[in-house]
Amino acid sequence: VQLQASGGGEVQTGGSLRLSCAPSGRISAVKRMAWYRQGPGEQRELVATIISNGITNYADSVRGRFTISKDRSNKSTYLQMNNLKPEDTAVYYCNFQTAWGETWGQGTLVTVSS
Repeated sequence: VQLQASGGGEVQTGGSLRLSCAPSGRISAVKRMAWYRQGPGEQRELVATIISNGITNYADSVRGRFTISKDRSNKSTYLQMNNLKPEDTAVYYCNFQTAWGETWGQGTLVTVSS
């Protein structure tokens, strides 16, 4: 099963985007969903996580601007990104951890222009 991330694009500083991530097939026992990002010349970093009971966690750099959520079936996750800044420019990846391992999405590019 692969994850399909979508919703990236180019926005100006202060704009908003909503990313979505869903599996291409059946998936079960998802314990944690997460969004990571990798900016130009940078290492991949954890942006936000949500676990099956709904508890969320955020990187300090996005807290208060980004919101991670999931659907009730625990099969899709979303990242609402508000007040975007140029330093948020990156390829964003979704990641699911299940009882049998983890799987990644292909990435979606977010570009924030000043």
